[in-house]
Amino acid sequence: MSADVLLVTCAPLPDGETDGHLLVEDLAARGLTSRWVAWDDADVDWSRAGVVAVRSTWDYESRREEFLDWSASVGPALLNGADVFAWNTEKAYLLDLLAAGLPVVPSVLAGTRAEVVSAARGFGVAVCKPVVGAGGRGVVVLDRPDLPVRGHGPWLVQPLVESVRTEGEVSVFTIDGRAVAQVRKVPGDGEVRVHEEYGGRSGAVPLEEPHAALATRTVQVAERLLGARLAYARVDLMRLADGSLAVGELEATEPGLYLDLVPEVATAFGAMVAGRLA
Repeated sequence: MSADVLLVTCAPLPDGETDGHLLVEDLAARGLTSRWVAWDDADVDWSRAGVVAVRSTWDYESRREEFLDWSASVGPALLNGADVFAWNTEKAYLLDLLAAGLPVVPSVLAGTRAEVVSAARGFGVAVCKPVVGAGGRGVVVLDRPDLPVRGHGPWLVQPLVESVRTEGEVSVFTIDGRAVAQVRKVPGDGEVRVHEEYGGRSGAVPLEEPHAALATRTVQVAERLLGARLAYARVDLMRLADGSLAVGELEATEPGLYLDLVPEVATAFGAMVAGRLA
């Protein structure tokens, strides 16, 4: 079955992200057919779609090379594209953004546990996370540098940004480089991870100019680095001890759009896709 737009998910989520039906409905209102398909479904003919939009491929972290091979095979219909995904699915990209002059949460790559210990000592209380990871899995707070870390590395080590416990973090959603909505996410008691599976809570908040400005600047810098246009992205921002905003993540591969909280993102997304197909 062909469609103008293929919305890409993973097999455990056949209907896509939460309230993903809003994307289908908005596209239908624009006269475009769409359907959800798993990225590893061998029966899908990707060449028949005008736009392929990766949305909820949240099993990529354990199959990254396979996922990147798939993305490279899709062709020009794939939004953001395989080169963006190869860069963005490894958290070392944060060092590129930092080198480009963006305010980024300080980050150190560690290939061994000894390097994790050394980096953590430099930060005091630190957070250690897998370089390839999603959903907060494998994240460890190191309030003692000799605490064990998970997995086999490499890891990304960062200082614990204390404001996450009170202010949380803010996610700004950009479509075609324009900030369109904002969500605030706070962790549950005793946690620093803001994901719901760890007790986190999220809510829509009005788009704030400083957050929107940094998010759009982050997308612009990434586009210059990659020589590619980012059709969609989510920029996660945190407030440092000096009161300034810093980039915690730039999600340009499969960012959840929180459509249940900010359904207007579906409208912006649909308009962007329609523009690609015009």
